[in-house]
Amino acid sequence: MSSRTLTLATLVLAATALAGCSATGASPSVAATPTVAPPSASVAPSAAAGSTVEAESVGSLGTVLVAGSNGMTVYIFTKDVKDSGESACTGECLTNWPALTVAAGATPTAGTGVTGTLGTITRTDDGSLQVTYNGLPLYFFANDKAPGDANGVYENWEAVKP
Repeated sequence: MSSRTLTLATLVLAATALAGCSATGASPSVAATPTVAPPSASVAPSAAAGSTVEAESVGSLGTVLVAGSNGMTVYIFTKDVKDSGESACTGECLTNWPALTVAAGATPTAGTGVTGTLGTITRTDDGSLQVTYNGLPLYFFANDKAPGDANGVYENWEAVKP
């Protein structure tokens, strides 16, 4: 398979995966479709080593929440229902926006600048504890590679203001 065909196939797969995360279920427009690379295990793990969430200045977004364990920006999915105890992001959606989780028995802690309420929900797909902020599940974005990146702001996805 040529590299051009492989690149095209990769882009088609990424667009298909994100279609499940769009507001209407239809494929998002090319401008709204992120090119998602596989998540880096060393930068944006789904399970945070620590359980602190902090407020930090991130580029043009201003002050938003980041995971204290790795400094990565966290996001909310606007299809999630506040205080429902469930995440609407599953399957391929979860591949692109991994859940911020804590170890069983751990409790997330609000760090500097965090004014809302942290909690957890038990994910129905794998039983992990996903961190919530003011009743909404929190996620990373697979294409954020370093602290201060905020590439996950798309239709239905927002960085979290403290």
